[in-house]
Amino acid sequence: MVTSAADTLKPVLIFDSGIGGLTVLREARLLMPERGFIYVADDAGFPYGGWEEAPLKARIISLFAELLNRYEPEAVIVACNTAFTLAGAELREAFPGMRFIGTVPAIKPAAERTRSGLVSVLATPGTVRRAYTRDLIQSFASQCHVRLVGSENLARMAEAYIRGETLEDAAVLAEIAPCFVEKEDVRTDIVVLACTHYPFLANVFRKLAPWPVDWLDPAEAIARQARRLVPSVEGAEHPDGFDFAVFTSGQQDFSTRRLMQGMGLSVADDPVIVPD
Repeated sequence: MVTSAADTLKPVLIFDSGIGGLTVLREARLLMPERGFIYVADDAGFPYGGWEEAPLKARIISLFAELLNRYEPEAVIVACNTAFTLAGAELREAFPGMRFIGTVPAIKPAAERTRSGLVSVLATPGTVRRAYTRDLIQSFASQCHVRLVGSENLARMAEAYIRGETLEDAAVLAEIAPCFVEKEDVRTDIVVLACTHYPFLANVFRKLAPWPVDWLDPAEAIARQARRLVPSVEGAEHPDGFDFAVFTSGQQDFSTRRLMQGMGLSVADDPVIVPD
């Protein structure tokens, strides 16, 4: 679908629990250069992996009611496996006029690419628990041995790493070691990065891995799907007034502001507060 440059260009909103969704923003900008972006981090609720399902779902729905009313985006990329596998269907039901592009574990492409048949999914505990994830395995990887690895700590570690903090190799290795399986003379050959925070640590993972594997980053595929759903605009120039980040805590330290600036995003001074 192609529209004319005379049309008013609405922004694309990218949502994550923290700053991991910047991996998706980076890819989406390459494919949608004519669009402005609003990046929303629910850092007041971060990390999502340890939440109980009912209160987290209620939080996400309430937050989106405010976000969509305030910003009126063209589309929303939910760049968070935990959020989308939990509340994706409810978001589409609650806001039927909005395009939602979701993030789910890349189990199908992993099953298509594996040669050994041993695939691991490195995720948050919430994503590992989700029936949605089990359904993906049943539908697309029933012939594979899929190990689900739910890390309590990696999302926090990735946030710290992105902000320039040093991580201990032993601490990272302890989180990824369960992904590596040897079975009947074959080894895991693909690890699905089922949290958008994790690709920021991909080089660390490669260095520490006991043998080489394909670390499957879904960011590019998410951006391609967004490009398919968001109208292209011939001759449009990048609009002013967007390309900013919103944090639900309203409290960003210097390193976070510097990171946002490096991504070409200003930080909005008016946080989105989730109703109690």
